[in-house]
Amino acid sequence: MTYQDDAVVIDNDVFEIIKEAFDKEVETNDSKYRKNLFNQIKDYFVKTDDGSYSIKSRPINNKVETLHTKSGAISESFKKFIDPLKLDYSRDIAILDICAGLGYNTSAAVFDFMQHTDNTTSLKVDMVEISPETLACGMIVPSPIAEHDIVKKAIEDELVRSNFASLHLESFEIPDNIDISVFIEDARQTVQRLNDNTYDAIFLDPFSQTMAPELFTCDLFKEFKRVINDNGIVATYTSSAPVRGGFIEAGFHVGEGPVFGRFQGGTIASPNPETLGKSLNIHDERRIALSDVGIPFRDINLNGSSDEINQVRTEERHEKRHVSKISSAVKTPIFLGEDIDDAPLKRRVERNLAKVNIPGVKSDEAYYIIEPQKDYSEDSTLKNNSRDRILNMSKRLDDVINGRFKDN
Repeated sequence: MTYQDDAVVIDNDVFEIIKEAFDKEVETNDSKYRKNLFNQIKDYFVKTDDGSYSIKSRPINNKVETLHTKSGAISESFKKFIDPLKLDYSRDIAILDICAGLGYNTSAAVFDFMQHTDNTTSLKVDMVEISPETLACGMIVPSPIAEHDIVKKAIEDELVRSNFASLHLESFEIPDNIDISVFIEDARQTVQRLNDNTYDAIFLDPFSQTMAPELFTCDLFKEFKRVINDNGIVATYTSSAPVRGGFIEAGFHVGEGPVFGRFQGGTIASPNPETLGKSLNIHDERRIALSDVGIPFRDINLNGSSDEINQVRTEERHEKRHVSKISSAVKTPIFLGEDIDDAPLKRRVERNLAKVNIPGVKSDEAYYIIEPQKDYSEDSTLKNNSRDRILNMSKRLDDVINGRFKDN
């Protein structure tokens, strides 16, 4: 939910209040500083439509947002991160929760596990969140479901261990068949220490790609590919083209996740296409495959700053636009093979196409490039899926740009 310096996303005032309260708890071992804390900072939170709380962002472009959809914070966890998984609870399950934030995604996972287990199997969740203040927020907000109390206990144990807090006030016991570990650090560093083929699911829930591109890079996704098992699923709320392009470059198959509180579904990624229920939108496939908007974020050494990563991508987009990729202006690739009634729009589209050796929207070259989508279906199958179509269209664009089209 949050990453790097949370002051970038969340009003600094609330974190200062939280830090001061917990400093006093550590200094005095008096529980009063924590017990009254939520009422002191309640104005920094928003009660979403399902009754669960989300924390406000600082004003961004004069607009205050929340870290979850206002349709329901805990509901979003179930819809975006639990429902697509369809986990087999007849065996032990392991989940990696990146940007654990208030702990809602892990709470939803615990709920789902407890609804389906026969107590012969176990659930392991590794929660990663760089900000102890954000975790503290998750510990003091009212629990939207009972299972959040289990997560609060795990958060408290780690905050005490790391000397951010000093008192064990959470009375709820963690069941013996549930193991929750909390890592308060840069998720990029955590992932590099994890074992291969460990996780059945990865939740990726940073605030946004603009604020935290370091958690949306193809280089981090390669680490995800290493630590996830062959049938595992990565779930994230974003439908961003560079994020989906990054998953594909890292070796994942991609599909569209459920729609909840937004106009478009999130993204589901897996090494196995058979685990995906729905292909990407036909226009999204074209934009990722053919235009510079699909160029992913890069962080080769997994230690770059947000500004550095954004700058690298900006430069790569500039270098490849009109050279190896179609310009993303006016969403040019989506018009291949289509009639355009708007004359000014058609001129702009065809100017962009001409720069990469495509004579027009209905030219032979245009139809050659989009031919992999001829039998497009939103229902993914092993033979016909978004990853294969995207890679095939990208290769065909390269054929056209480099004069190999006539040889085919």
